Amino acid sequence: MALETLDAGSWAGFLKAPAAVLVLGKSDCPACSDWSAELDRFLASDTAWSHVRFGKLLLDQRGLIEFKRANPWIAGLETLPHNGLFRDGARVAEFAGAGVERLAARLERVFGAPPQPAA
Repeated sequence: MALETLDAGSWAGFLKAPAAVLVLGKSDCPACSDWSAELDRFLASDTAWSHVRFGKLLLDQRGLIEFKRANPWIAGLETLPHNGLFRDGARVAEFAGAGVERLAARLERVFGAPPQPAA
């Protein structure tokens, strides 16, 4: 599993997934880069959350006017990175900052315990 890099042509389809985590950042944000790297390492070995899509969107890239119009709440963001948990296109939870443990706790709270592998 990998962290998908989203753009103007892919964000809408991504958010329609049954379960998705959207990481918002900017290209000049060191904390955003660090969180992306940490999340990449986690996803490379994680099997518990394989039913959830993970993507990042850099808010300073060109062509995101439709994303910004569809999601006016991002105008009020004060801290990046910012993480949104989506279910079938609806934002159901969010938190600022980083941390795999924090993310896993929110995933479990929102989507339930991860499926257990078949015995």
